[in-house]
Amino acid sequence: MNGKIYIAMLGIALLSACSDSTQQAQGKGPRQYDKMALAQGERVFQANCTVCHGYRGEAKPGWQNPGPDGKLQPPPLDDSGRTWRLTSSQMKQFIHQGSPAERSHMPAWRGKLTEQEIDNVATWITSLWSDAVYLEWLTRVEQQKN
Repeated sequence: MNGKIYIAMLGIALLSACSDSTQQAQGKGPRQYDKMALAQGERVFQANCTVCHGYRGEAKPGWQNPGPDGKLQPPPLDDSGRTWRLTSSQMKQFIHQGSPAERSHMPAWRGKLTEQEIDNVATWITSLWSDAVYLEWLTRVEQQKN
């Protein structure tokens, strides 16, 4: 059997076998999330990130174009962006450190948010993705842990 198909089928089987603690994320297929962690991630995101990334991580129209200062604009964090191509470690590192000042305006959140809040925000971001994108991330991207 093709390796990619096998991994995809294994991922689907694992997701299907989740226990009663499995939460339906945003009405999408079953994923194993800690409900309290997911709720905190959403609260922290709403309090700190929506002004740039949008209420549901959708970003603002034209986000692909540099702003008036030539810097990158905040990207969407949902399926329409590229965030799903980062491992969870890379996402957390980006939240910790922010972006280089010459590239964009993403601030560093280290020292402003706790480690747990950053972990929960990264988890909440994954809940925005469709099942297809989440499965691709889980089986291809997340397996590349740095």
